[in-house]
Amino acid sequence: MRCRLLVPVALLATLALPAVLASPADAVTTGLWAGWATTGINAYTVQVANTPPMTATVTTDSRQGQTGTISGASTWLAAGTPVGAKYGSSQGRAYLNLRPKADAPTAPSTTTYSFAAPTPTSGWTFVLGDIDADKLQVRAIGPDGALLSAAQLGYRGGFNYCAPGIAGKPSCTGSAADVPAWDPATLTLTGNAAAADTNGSAGWFEPNAPISALTFIFTQRSGLPVYQTWFASLARDITGTVSAATGSPGGATLTLRDADGAVIATTTSAADGSYAFTGVQASDGYTVTLSPPAGMIADGARTRPADLAAADAVVDFGMHVIVPVAIGGIVRDTDGNPVPDATVQLAPGVTTTTGPDGTYLFDTAAVGTYQVQVVGVPAGFTVVGGAVPVTVPAGSQTPIGGVDFTVRANPDLSGRVTDAGGGVPGVVVTATSAGGSSSVVTGADGSYRFAGLAAGDYTVTVGAPPGYTVSGPASRAETVTTSDVPGVDFALARTGAVEGTVSSATGPVAGAAVSIQGPGGTTVLTTGADGMYATGGLTSGTYTITVTPPPGFEADGAARRTITITDAGEALTAQDFVLAVVAPPPPPPPPSPGGAGGAASAMTTTELADTGSGAPLIAGGVAALGAVVAGAAALAASRVRRRA
Repeated sequence: MRCRLLVPVALLATLALPAVLASPADAVTTGLWAGWATTGINAYTVQVANTPPMTATVTTDSRQGQTGTISGASTWLAAGTPVGAKYGSSQGRAYLNLRPKADAPTAPSTTTYSFAAPTPTSGWTFVLGDIDADKLQVRAIGPDGALLSAAQLGYRGGFNYCAPGIAGKPSCTGSAADVPAWDPATLTLTGNAAAADTNGSAGWFEPNAPISALTFIFTQRSGLPVYQTWFASLARDITGTVSAATGSPGGATLTLRDADGAVIATTTSAADGSYAFTGVQASDGYTVTLSPPAGMIADGARTRPADLAAADAVVDFGMHVIVPVAIGGIVRDTDGNPVPDATVQLAPGVTTTTGPDGTYLFDTAAVGTYQVQVVGVPAGFTVVGGAVPVTVPAGSQTPIGGVDFTVRANPDLSGRVTDAGGGVPGVVVTATSAGGSSSVVTGADGSYRFAGLAAGDYTVTVGAPPGYTVSGPASRAETVTTSDVPGVDFALARTGAVEGTVSSATGPVAGAAVSIQGPGGTTVLTTGADGMYATGGLTSGTYTITVTPPPGFEADGAARRTITITDAGEALTAQDFVLAVVAPPPPPPPPSPGGAGGAASAMTTTELADTGSGAPLIAGGVAALGAVVAGAAALAASRVRRRA
């Protein structure tokens, strides 16, 4: 399906929350189709899930003016499609339409989704539609800077949303056999073998590894292609009960955290001890932490896992009144922020872990003196100070609090990767030291951060993503001591593209040679039947474009022009040339009657006209003939003498 003069039907003014749709495959699970917002020229945001928010900033160098968010009123993924059976119909929900950077196989567009936090490992999908006369490569980068494999991308298969027999499909017409081919080796979807403009060809993915940046590289094979992108997620519930062996089960605080430890939501247990977190994105890695009310302590672990990947989760807790003495405190960093997951030791073999608020508590400490200390900290922290002596006197039933500790966060190294337009998302930056290498991915504003680095010397390197080159040094040497190291910045330059048409008064001119000479050498293109030429991947610099007319044509005006590609990577269109049709040479005059003898006759006639009589002609002819014969005899004699 092609939109040659595409005008977006719905450019959302603000980010719309995903629509909640009942999924026919699961009466409990709900499917949510993403909401989009336009934030500038070729700039968008998308929200895929609500709790926790799963959002991304979208940047693209797609051809402008014929792209944008579309309402979903006339094109959608029906409940009868494979993806619709799991996530519900997308009818009435927006999707994004994009094009190549230029209409040539050498000028693909690059579109990057920079997620605000790494994506979950299940329970969401992206769908790529209208892949027919074109191809699209999928490039996903994890939070560690590594490319995801084909298995991690989770390709689920191809389908045609316009095929007959699909329940609830739009009115378009397509073939069930017309689906894109997936190449796991190159991570590329390719449309039909004929590169024909058809309807409804789509493929869907369910990634099973976290993604920080997702990039689609879209390449033209023929015609004027566009492609469609949908996102959707699933949501489930976490419920549970807090029971109390002594005291009331109500009033306990429950904290829901994601796989990265970020707090998603908090709630309080009801009088009967029940609690719930509803509409949570359906993936694994969640934890629920119990914070008992004052005077009470948890039975067993305060933090328990909650897995929503396949079904709703039930997480129960128990607690009881503290009897008779407790020792507790809080672990903070040097800025006063609570530090969760630190391990505190009361005595050898007796330890506990700090909660999300940095607090810890030892229940029922016996009479005696203890050396309380922090014996384990999360990665990137260092303990400041040593053990704290605490004495529980005989007969005391008063809790002992305020046994606090401080840990110091190791220094951060940070910077920003920019191009001519600002920050560049989805760029892998690697820090290498004697202890090894680690990588991070730039965020939506191009910033990056290596948190909690050990002291030492580092080499920080940036890698140019598709569609870019490094402008300036690609590596920097930095030393980390006890202070943060900011401002380790890098610059990139986008690659540009050029296209144009060669024509004459009679229409497009095929077979014209167009050479493009610049910093990277010379590229020679040949115009097609439509007279067009185009190429991409041009680094910044000055280029000379020269047209060589094919036979039958000559330049009509300048046959050469100079253009400049800046670090912004412009797509310079309308670089056109005009040729003139060369008039064919006039045909030679027809020969006189008599062929070769006609010339002699003409000469004879001329002589007669000059003399008025034929006698001199006859005498002259005889004399000339005698001279020829004499010359021939002399030549023969000369040859005989040379042979002798």
